[in-house]
Amino acid sequence: MLRTVSSGNHRVGRWLFLLVASAIMLVPAVAMQITSEVNWGLEDFGAMGLMLIVAGLLMEASSRVTNTTLQTGLGVSFIILAFFAVWAELAVGIF
Repeated sequence: MLRTVSSGNHRVGRWLFLLVASAIMLVPAVAMQITSEVNWGLEDFGAMGLMLIVAGLLMEASSRVTNTTLQTGLGVSFIILAFFAVWAELAVGIF
């Protein structure tokens, strides 16, 4: 059964996620201007954008479906861990 989410606190989380996601996308763009060691193409930015969208949607679903803050925190922690594992695999192939 889904629970009702208060709109005030939930909006802050959404804006915070959008701010962090934008900052993550800006880091390689700025680094490409400073050094030639960072060489991202359009497909790299697209893949990272898609990963961030999926992670954000999964976090939203986790916060809506779970009943307690602990469950939400564990769900979000797992999503972040999975995000970093996929990111590392795509970047350098650790698995």
